[in-house]
Amino acid sequence: MVAISEVRGQLPNIKNLGSGLVAVFVGGTSGIGLSTAREFTRYATAPHIYLIGRNEAQASEIISELRAVNQSATVDFIKSDISLLKNVDTTCREIAQKESKVNLLFLSAGILTTQGRTETTEGLDRKLSLHYYARMRFADNLLPLLNQAASSDRLARVVSVFSPGNEGKLIEDDLDLRSNYSLSNAAAHGCTMTSLYMAQLAAAHPNISWVHSRPGAVNTNVTRDFNPLLRGLTSALFVLTPLLSSVGLISVKESGERHAYAATSPLFAPRVKGVDTVGADGAKGSGAYRVDYDSSIVKAKSELVKGYLSSGVGKKVWEHTRDMYAKATGN
Repeated sequence: MVAISEVRGQLPNIKNLGSGLVAVFVGGTSGIGLSTAREFTRYATAPHIYLIGRNEAQASEIISELRAVNQSATVDFIKSDISLLKNVDTTCREIAQKESKVNLLFLSAGILTTQGRTETTEGLDRKLSLHYYARMRFADNLLPLLNQAASSDRLARVVSVFSPGNEGKLIEDDLDLRSNYSLSNAAAHGCTMTSLYMAQLAAAHPNISWVHSRPGAVNTNVTRDFNPLLRGLTSALFVLTPLLSSVGLISVKESGERHAYAATSPLFAPRVKGVDTVGADGAKGSGAYRVDYDSSIVKAKSELVKGYLSSGVGKKVWEHTRDMYAKATGN
């Protein structure tokens, strides 16, 4: 565990990463994404912040807030329903037309739902698309800009906020769960494929670091698709946050601080830096890290992840993901 006092003591070092950092927050208009964008903006020097989301009215208020937090910041909003991969592509093209580099890609868009498989017009389950396919599509699309940032020996990092430590057995002949869908299978597949895919990205792009983060229980609007009774019960639970912090219940502010730390700390450096932090494949400094809500390395399910990587299942997930891209977008 990294004490929150240590995290807060390290955040001012973000200014040492240089002026003009470009950070893209997918899901940045609420919850953990917004809280992390707020902390990143607070400490960065003349950053350019992109907020990707659906709520334009809310985004306008957030832009004003972030500019007040840091008057040197430039903040832009791109409206997009990123459950559709074609919209992800459009959003990435818009960013690429404006920027020559991206230093940070922060992915936190998602939903917590009790509904079963709900397909998008592209044939993907909406939950799996938001939590996995769309996120990895952002990463793949923005790789040229991330590599450009890395070529100048500057911050180049991708953070996906989901649930390392909750990986599970994959149904290898039905990775998109067209025939075996359940909420538990969707959660396990999205989580496991994220860890495997990011580990392979780290090997292929050793100048970029990759963080799969488990936020713990944070009181956000992720339950918006619940019925009113379940939303009320969930909200009541967070009243107990100060009493239950030992089991991973933390405030949105602390989560934002810890994720800004995960997004910038040299502990989670790219493979080429050779740091001592243990990566997702079990090797030190591998460039892909599974990070817990308290900023420590997740140990649960590490053997499962390593086993899948060493046995070729990771490669199968890679090929499957590319196939799903092609089916959804035509390329």
